[in-house]
Amino acid sequence: MANVQVLIFVESRYKVNRKKIKEAISDVLDTKGVTSSCEVSLAFVGDRKMHALNKKFRGFDKTTNILSFPLSEGYQTPLPSDKLRLGDIIISYPQVIKEAAAEEVMVDDRIDLLVRHGLLHLLGEHH
Repeated sequence: MANVQVLIFVESRYKVNRKKIKEAISDVLDTKGVTSSCEVSLAFVGDRKMHALNKKFRGFDKTTNILSFPLSEGYQTPLPSDKLRLGDIIISYPQVIKEAAAEEVMVDDRIDLLVRHGLLHLLGEHH
């Protein structure tokens, strides 16, 4: 079982189940056999911020539900090597609300699915 540190930033008006998020991350890491200490960060943002991130980093002039930024890609910054830093997962909370309503699922369940999807991207799995 991996010792995982989960850093979560949530814009104040959004409600997330931090415990469920951490459980989802631990579950994926266990399933993938990750046993080393690691860190992952999550941010829940609005559509304007997500749109800006998509435009800046992907060249897409639109919002999406999720973005993943593995630390193994892009700019390299020297970091202490006491743990594996997997990267950042950014989720658009308004998109989660829309998708949960359309799919008739709980918001927490939609977040769980997206967190798992984003973490798999950070671990190197792609569509």
